[in-house]
Amino acid sequence: MKSRIWLALACASALSSPAFAQDHSGHDMGGMQHHPGMEMPQPQPDDDMAGMDHGDHAAITTCQPGTLGFVDGSGTSRLPGDEASYHERMMRSSCMAVITGDMPWMFMAHGTVSLQHTDHTGPRGASKTYATSMAMLGAERTTDWGRIQFKSMLSLEPAMDAAGYPNLFATGETAQGLPLVDRQHPHDLFMELSARVDLDVGDGSLFVYGGPVGEPALGPSAFMHRGSAALNPEPPITHHWFDSTHITYGVVTAGYSAPLWQLEASAFRGAEPDEKRWNIETPKLDSWSVRATLTPTPNWAIQASYGQIKQPEATHPGEDEHRFTTSAQYARGGVSAMLAYSAKKRVPGETLSAWIGEVNWDLDRHNTLFGRFENVANDELFPDHHDPLHDQKFRVSKFQTGYARRIPLGPVELALGGSVNLYAKPAALDPYYGDSPWGYTVFARITLGH
Repeated sequence: MKSRIWLALACASALSSPAFAQDHSGHDMGGMQHHPGMEMPQPQPDDDMAGMDHGDHAAITTCQPGTLGFVDGSGTSRLPGDEASYHERMMRSSCMAVITGDMPWMFMAHGTVSLQHTDHTGPRGASKTYATSMAMLGAERTTDWGRIQFKSMLSLEPAMDAAGYPNLFATGETAQGLPLVDRQHPHDLFMELSARVDLDVGDGSLFVYGGPVGEPALGPSAFMHRGSAALNPEPPITHHWFDSTHITYGVVTAGYSAPLWQLEASAFRGAEPDEKRWNIETPKLDSWSVRATLTPTPNWAIQASYGQIKQPEATHPGEDEHRFTTSAQYARGGVSAMLAYSAKKRVPGETLSAWIGEVNWDLDRHNTLFGRFENVANDELFPDHHDPLHDQKFRVSKFQTGYARRIPLGPVELALGGSVNLYAKPAALDPYYGDSPWGYTVFARITLGH
């Protein structure tokens, strides 16, 4: 009953917001950040409308990007400003403004649908053809005192089987009450329903962000929003070390955002989403996190964060988690890269650490190379309590490289590509995974707002 109430409130809020009352939109990294001294994307009226006094009447026009020292990632995270080149292409095809007086509403839309086939070898390997999807709709308005944002993100992945799709050595969440191992779970229908208000103070702004579905200030930007993973078709096997909180039911974040740095703190629900992925779960504020981010130049975004999460995993009832992450993200000249470290300590329990490095290199307008390296200590590969390897920790590495051909098709972009994976693991896992497991993924992805 509570879930139905929250769903009704969320839908009513979305339908009554200016973003939906006038138009629909959103964009990939969650909105272009504004601070004094930093140029915002500005509405560009048609020539025959230039110089007109719109007064209280609305006029629809296009948006042109500005030059930023950084751009927003998922939730309230930051990405290097040089990733704005990606935003510029996106905004040209998916942004418009409605001018009312001197203050325009900007509406942005972004979405992807990817048809994929994955195949992994070995006794635990599997193959599957499936589709992933994401749509983002949002609106923002810059005022004489600050900024207002509305964000939403949706996915139709709940339509696939609850067991998701193969992803060798990945763990986390459940299907039909059983732990998922060597699988990636589907995302929820509601990935974000949130709002943010910034109040200009000095050279920066005080801000409050939150909603029934959002992301706390913990870890780097989620993998599907990072430029370093822009065309990578596979989720990281370290997902539940770095960004498992990117869909959280109940979030409130407050902080101060300046051009070169940001400090913020969140209260949020610790439990990860359950396998009923069509609904909105009852929000709570039983966990907390803090994050500091440095953006010294448009090429760099460096963050460190810490969180205490109340019973995040259904497969570990009664166990809390203390998580520390740090990351450095770099962008310049078509190259986006990230190196990150995470340590999560179960309470009670031991500490499990993980590393990830990834890169996306746009060789030109049509060709992209990408890759990822991960190293993780995982004790969830054998969930059966009767298995002699249950709860034993194994350190596994994954090496991935791939290529994509990007083809502009008017307002959308088609990307055709694939990736190949190799793994390094302890010999004790050979009977379960084979001597030299490997896998591949091929994909065809349509992106709106590219």
